[in-house]
Amino acid sequence: MLNQKLQLKLSQKLSPQQIQLMKLIQLSTLEFEQRLSTEIEENPALDTINENQEAEKDDFEPEDNFENEDINNDEIDISDYLSDDDIPEYNLRSNNYSEENETAIPYASGTSFNQFLKSQLHSFSFDDKGLKIAEFIVGSLDQFGYLRRNLIDISDDLAFSLGIDANENQIQKILDKIYLLDPPGVGAKNLRECLLIQLKRKKYTKQISTAIKITEDLFDEFSKRHFDKVKIKLNISSDELKESILEIEKLNPKPGGGYNENIKINSSIVPDFTIEINDGEIKLKLNSRNAPDLYVSEEYKNMLSGYSESKEKTKSQKDAVLFIKQKLDSAKWFIEAIKQRNQTLIMTMSAIINFQKEYFLSGDEKKLKPMILKDIAEEITMDISTISRVANSKYVDTPYGTKLIKSFFSEGIKNSKGEDISTIEVKKTLESIIDNEDKKKPFTDDQLTKLLNKEGYPIARRTVAKYREMIGASVARLRRKLQ
Repeated sequence: MLNQKLQLKLSQKLSPQQIQLMKLIQLSTLEFEQRLSTEIEENPALDTINENQEAEKDDFEPEDNFENEDINNDEIDISDYLSDDDIPEYNLRSNNYSEENETAIPYASGTSFNQFLKSQLHSFSFDDKGLKIAEFIVGSLDQFGYLRRNLIDISDDLAFSLGIDANENQIQKILDKIYLLDPPGVGAKNLRECLLIQLKRKKYTKQISTAIKITEDLFDEFSKRHFDKVKIKLNISSDELKESILEIEKLNPKPGGGYNENIKINSSIVPDFTIEINDGEIKLKLNSRNAPDLYVSEEYKNMLSGYSESKEKTKSQKDAVLFIKQKLDSAKWFIEAIKQRNQTLIMTMSAIINFQKEYFLSGDEKKLKPMILKDIAEEITMDISTISRVANSKYVDTPYGTKLIKSFFSEGIKNSKGEDISTIEVKKTLESIIDNEDKKKPFTDDQLTKLLNKEGYPIARRTVAKYREMIGASVARLRRKLQ
């Protein structure tokens, strides 16, 4: 039996120009500058305006009186570039910083953590074999400075990769010297060993001695905050225990992490917007670096004029003018795309400010209203994907600090009065409760739930636990401290 099926399929394809415009919208300020620089380098028909030169706006219209019929004179239409189509997400870095800090932090790669450690190895009297083993161990450390591999595995790798025969005892002796490198704690196999290395390098005091005993013999009890057991086993007072724990808390659990953070000079943040408040009025400014003055090269337009006035047109001339026209059309589209990008950013941020006006005037995060991408998309009649691109990668400099635009969006819940409130308000209240709790007897999740319910937030215990984790608070047992 013959089966027939009728299927209707609707699909839309985006033009390369539309896709590129979507990418421009998502780019952060620093990435946009890089994209602009690349475009200027690749397109000689695109140029920047000198400060003392009158800026020519993009009033150039391609010549349409060419005798060469092969040249396409169709204008690029960008009116539909910001469509409501579903655009694939692009995972792009979002960087941001103030202008003062941006100029102080150059784009250059500093000395890596690995290189920093290797430079210290030459202070030891290693022979060639020992130096190679030491460099191999240093190269095996993770980003936090830990050696996560077994010595037997390192021994095997040395034999296979470098042809060096070294047993575990020989490797451990070299590792003992690596423990002396800065920052203290590098080369440790775990947190306990990392803390011990740092403590043993400190000047000996009674508090340090007790701290070493706690870390060596009672680390499990200490990590679980069973302070009473620690006091009994060491036969010390609460004050003595408190002083020793304070010494442990001063240590660096990630000796390599701090160094790596200091050399991440490319991860600076440049605000895409600036908000100023004067006499109760909110003024929004787009970072001037987002709106460069560009114009179509006069030299290239003159080339077309020269071709148009020429009586004889050879094939090489026609090929040349086709190239020129393509570059001119590309330059004109890029200038228009920048305008569209900046317009989209301003419209989106303005809508967010209007929606969250009460917050921007006060700076109180508890006054943030529930707001989702759809709310802003409907307000400015744009697609949700476009709003998402702006929110996920853009920063705004406010009187209350530099904020990721995404942080203004949140789901809503109803309070005990039936009013819609932002989940941000609940999190801030929860954070305040935890900050002001008795550190000797921190609140459990059940107790936090009851307290929030009294404040007018009827949420479940599992929701409280989720919010607690989101604000970076540990469970009650781990929040316990000696006062």
